[in-house]
Amino acid sequence: MRTLTDHLAQYAAYHRDRRNIATHFVGIPMIVIAVVALLSRPTLFDVGVAVTPALLLVLAASIFYLVLDLRFGIAMAVLNVLLLWLGSWVAAQTTAVWATAGIVLFVVGWIIQFIGHYFEGRKPAFFDDIIGLIIGPLFVVAEVAFGLGLRDEVRREIEKRAGPTYIRKIAATGG
Repeated sequence: MRTLTDHLAQYAAYHRDRRNIATHFVGIPMIVIAVVALLSRPTLFDVGVAVTPALLLVLAASIFYLVLDLRFGIAMAVLNVLLLWLGSWVAAQTTAVWATAGIVLFVVGWIIQFIGHYFEGRKPAFFDDIIGLIIGPLFVVAEVAFGLGLRDEVRREIEKRAGPTYIRKIAATGG
């Protein structure tokens, strides 16, 4: 099994332009909120608590993050619970509000992501490895932690493998 550093370094290799990283701070949360909200409405069964696809997804993702790294896993589990609460709230609205919010957040979030990858000059990581879809939210949390001076040993190892961040100059020809 790949380690936390393996996953983050592989993902980071596709995200070295600071503008691309910045778009991920907006786009990834929008996409995650959209997915959780859209999956919070269908109830698979009820065992005193509604078991929804969102609940199962959040549980699976939280277990993945906890197995990968306890400290980041706890942070991700807390965020996932908050997202599940928010998604459940959106799902409790009218069908029009629920569907519109979910679809708009999802589409706009991806547009923001692709703008970031235009700056990067590189395709998104999940095009080469689907696991990038679950590493993306962890990458954002890790970047916040690194910005706060936490987990510096992980940041240093990622930069050793993926290189430092930069701002790529975009030619007048568009890329």
